[in-house]
Amino acid sequence: MSSKYRCNLTSWPLPLAIPTRLPSLLPATILITSTSSLSLNCVGRIQVSSCIRPSSDDARWKRYEKSHQQAEKGQKRFWKGVHVREVEYTRPLRRSNSKILTIPSTKPHLATAIALEWDFLDSARDALKPHLTPLTSLTSRALDIAESDASQETTTNSGAIRNDIVKLLLRYLDTDSLLCWAPTPPPEIPGYETHVSRIVPLRDLQRRAAEPILAFLEQKLWPGVSIEPVLEEDSIIPRAQSPETRLIIRNWIHQLSAFNLAALERGTLAGKGILGAARLVAEWAEDFQYLAENDTSRLRFGVEEAAAVASLEMEWQIKMWGLVEDTHDVEREDLRRQLGSVVLLVSGTENKKE
Repeated sequence: MSSKYRCNLTSWPLPLAIPTRLPSLLPATILITSTSSLSLNCVGRIQVSSCIRPSSDDARWKRYEKSHQQAEKGQKRFWKGVHVREVEYTRPLRRSNSKILTIPSTKPHLATAIALEWDFLDSARDALKPHLTPLTSLTSRALDIAESDASQETTTNSGAIRNDIVKLLLRYLDTDSLLCWAPTPPPEIPGYETHVSRIVPLRDLQRRAAEPILAFLEQKLWPGVSIEPVLEEDSIIPRAQSPETRLIIRNWIHQLSAFNLAALERGTLAGKGILGAARLVAEWAEDFQYLAENDTSRLRFGVEEAAAVASLEMEWQIKMWGLVEDTHDVEREDLRRQLGSVVLLVSGTENKKE
């Protein structure tokens, strides 16, 4: 029987008394349930007390003001610690925003990373901020895809979410940043283009970065396809890939597992291109470990390599004109954060050599 990982949050006792501004003389009881994709393992009742505003010298008003100031700082987190445990998979998958977040048992690193993600949160309010729970959000996206496939299965064996993602990603194929190369420099270049950082033209750097990735995709991942640059040297209008190439790539995207598809979507949006994202997924996904068998000479394609390809032109310009603080440096780290989440989502222990 297959098993899943469940992340549990150890909760403090409830109920809690929280004053409110509701214009009522009667206390009210609100049933609070977890809406996050991780199971909070607690369903409690919070007693909400309210009253008509008293005078400023009333003791009740002072207590109210103190409680209100504490509430403005954010509700204190109601879990003590986070841990991961393996459980038997005994129930159908539900929506990630209302049920337990389950992760395949072959992905212990992902489960542990999500547990750490929640352990670093300071308050319950932080759990509602996607930038503080990126892995939780990405895993929920994968589970949404799987649930959509199961509940909306059609003759094409896919759900609405999967079909929408396939359409979105194919649009990136014709404008992929990996295939948009700069024009060849003219014989007489402007003086500032003779800067030491521009000894090698940008077009040559782009070609060097793209060729190993394209060779891997054309020879191993999509045998038989021919991927061409999308920009002519004297044009700004991209040209489409051949119908045969589009069909092969579309079918490959369509048959990806839910976790791999969610990762491919994240990587494509982060790097402005599907080819680099496909290369990263194929390098680390459990389903594609066979591609690396008996190939000891191949270099690993990781987060740094994917980020370097995606931001090649930006880094080339920075060497000439300098870095803009709080912009370029933030973009660098955010790109690596998103690509790192791709690796965590697709990697696992299945088919790994002992």
